[in-house]
Amino acid sequence: MRQRTNIIAGAVFVLLVIATFIVLGQGRNTQRLQAGFLGMIQPFLKHGSSLDRKLTELREGLKSLKQLEEENKRLTIANKELSATNQTLRGFETENNRLRKALGYRENFPFQLMPARIIARDASTWYQTVKIDRGSEEAIEPDMPVITEEGLVGKTTVVSEHAATVILISDENCRVAAAVEGSSEKGIVRGERVSNYGIPVIGLGFLTKLANLQPGQKVYTSGMGGVFPSGVLIGAVRDFKVRELDGYATLVPAVDLSTIDDVFVVISETK
Repeated sequence: MRQRTNIIAGAVFVLLVIATFIVLGQGRNTQRLQAGFLGMIQPFLKHGSSLDRKLTELREGLKSLKQLEEENKRLTIANKELSATNQTLRGFETENNRLRKALGYRENFPFQLMPARIIARDASTWYQTVKIDRGSEEAIEPDMPVITEEGLVGKTTVVSEHAATVILISDENCRVAAAVEGSSEKGIVRGERVSNYGIPVIGLGFLTKLANLQPGQKVYTSGMGGVFPSGVLIGAVRDFKVRELDGYATLVPAVDLSTIDDVFVVISETK
């Protein structure tokens, strides 16, 4: 900046000298003197003009760089918004596919089903009970089976006008008569809590000691007891052991009881 100021001051000085020559000088000698003087200062004037252009170009370059930075920030924000939108759309697609599957299951199930949504869950009873948004005003009664398109969830217990408590099959108080696929074995499914806060084990007891069940064998409701209809998938055998009085198998439940959101209540045996 100081260099440019010096150049400008020098140019002004030169112009004043020229003006003085013009005013005071007359004739050919004066003209020659003026021409010689201009020839001497021309490189300095040219240099000053070149420096000015470079400063102008530098300012334009800085301006362009700032514009590029702003554009880059804008594109980064737009990219994040697009990624979030795509993630939301993928979530909607997954939910839509799940609902389509559930709707198809409801239409093909041989019983009348009432769709319900889980609205409350207590951390201290996470694997014992849940609360759904259907009650007596929606034809819900105690001891009605609760299922999903994947399998058995539990049964209703306490019912109010527009809500009901569901006891899960992982609770030790929910007992389900069951049959094992590919065998004549029958028993009772119930949850067995291993600790106060641990994930309960779902077991199938009262089997014969010779049952020798294999991992992967399916376990279904047998229909005995009058609460659960027959043929609803409960889970699959994880392992089998012989106890003192009976055979016993631990099960992998068909429904992930820790993440369910939507269920069906079986409100009648025929549509």
